[in-house]
Amino acid sequence: MAEVVLRALSEARGLSDRVISRSAGTGDWHVGERADARTLHALDRRGYDGAAHRAKQFTTASFADNDLIVALDRTHERVLRSWARTDDDEAKVTLLRTFDPQATNMDVPDPYYAAPEMFDAVLGMIEIATRGLFSQLEPAVRMPHPTPRA
Repeated sequence: MAEVVLRALSEARGLSDRVISRSAGTGDWHVGERADARTLHALDRRGYDGAAHRAKQFTTASFADNDLIVALDRTHERVLRSWARTDDDEAKVTLLRTFDPQATNMDVPDPYYAAPEMFDAVLGMIEIATRGLFSQLEPAVRMPHPTPRA
C-alpha cells in the first residue's frame, strides 16, 4: 500500500522521475505474487492502482539501491537495522508512522488476518504517514541537481 500511495503522490506532484518507490518484504514467502485482493480493493476504493505490484524481497544488497528505507513496524525495523553493514546503511532505516504527528503507536498493523475493513483502516494510516513523509522529502527532491564541474 505504501509503495502505491507514495508513487501516486510523486506522480501528482510531477516528481515521479525523481522519487522511486519500491516495496519489499523481509521474507520470501510471497515473492512474485500480486498484492492480496483485499489490499487491491482498498486501494481501488480510494482511487489508487495497485495492479502492477509484485512482491519482492529486501536483501542486504538493497541498501545500496535506496536512499531511504521505510519500515512499517518495529519488528521489520529491527530486522532491517540488523542487516545493515554500515552505520550509513542503518541510518537509512526509519518507521513510516514517525511521519504521522498524531500516531500513538509506531506500528502499521498487518491486516492479513483481520476483517476486510481493517485494510481500509490501514490504508488510512499509510496515507497520513506517507503524506507526512512526502512533505519532508519534497523540498529536497525539488532542488535542482548540481551541475558537474569539469
